[in-house]
Formats: sequence, C-alpha cells, structure tokens
Amino acid sequence: MIQMHIFLVGMAGAGKTSLGRRLAQNINWRFVDTDQRVCEMLGMQTVNEAFESLGEPLFRAAETAALIELVGQPPCIVSTGGELCTFTENVQIMKNHGVIIHIDRPLDQIMSDIKTDRRPLLAGGSHADVIDQYNQCIGHYRAAADYRLDNSKGMVVGLKSLMELVEGIK
Repeated sequence: MIQMHIFLVGMAGAGKTSLGRRLAQNINWRFVDTDQRVCEMLGMQTVNEAFESLGEPLFRAAETAALIELVGQPPCIVSTGGELCTFTENVQIMKNHGVIIHIDRPLDQIMSDIKTDRRPLLAGGSHADVIDQYNQCIGHYRAAADYRLDNSKGMVVGLKSLMELVEGIK
C-alpha cells in the first residue's frame, strides 16, 4: 500500500468523514477531519461558530494552514471540507503530498441526508442552496481527484470499494 496521505474530497454529505474514519481504523492509520482541525486551531467548537466569529476568509486561510501542518506529519487519512479543493493552492498541496480520492454520491442521496444547519454556507439554506453548492463544486472535485469512488450503494459497499481502491494504489 502507498505511504503518502490519502485526501478525501467531495460534497458535504458524500460520506468523506464516515468512510475516512472506518478506512483509517481498518488500515491502522490516523484520521484527520480538516473542519475539526481548523476548529481546534481557531479555538472554536464548530465550523459555523468559526464562520460567524471570524469570517470565511480567515476560515479558508486556516484550512490551508491545516493542510500544510498535516503534510509535514506521517501519512494519514484526511477528510477535507466541502470547499477546500476549490482553491488551487490547496489542491497543489494535496497533489504534492498524497493522492486525492473524490467520494462521489448522487445529489438526491446527499440532499436526503445533509443537515444544512451544520454547514456554514448552507445554514438556513434550502435544497436549492445545496444544489447550487453542488453545481459550483463538482467540477473542482472531478478535476482535483486522482481517483473517484462511487458512494451510492451504502456504507458497507462504499467502505469495501474504498479499501480495495487504497490497497491497489501503488
């Protein structure tokens, strides 16, 4: 198996964190969620709190700082924030230090699960806002990814597919 970071990118609700945690447990690697790490760095409890208190530009700068911090550490599984890979600098950092896997899930499944009140750019949002964000980001996920994982068939199948994908990366 590879010995570099594995970055999971995709829309909020696609399964990056759930799959990433389980993958890390299965291969005995450390798991990091960039949203959680950014909140720790900023001394905030939630991403919404960080957005409201400090604003989006500072949050985005902290995301990049978190990536820079992570790539200097031993390889781990990294679940990225939904818009992290929409910034060229972040994509370059990830490509230079690991592989990027797009966790892809159909929009209708995302919309049935996503909690918009937990997403700062969707807080109080509607399904139309989720669709807009998806349309704005999907091209970035596809362009950044070294690999794509279809996560439309549930957690068990998704994890099995992710394990097989990671084991096959040389």
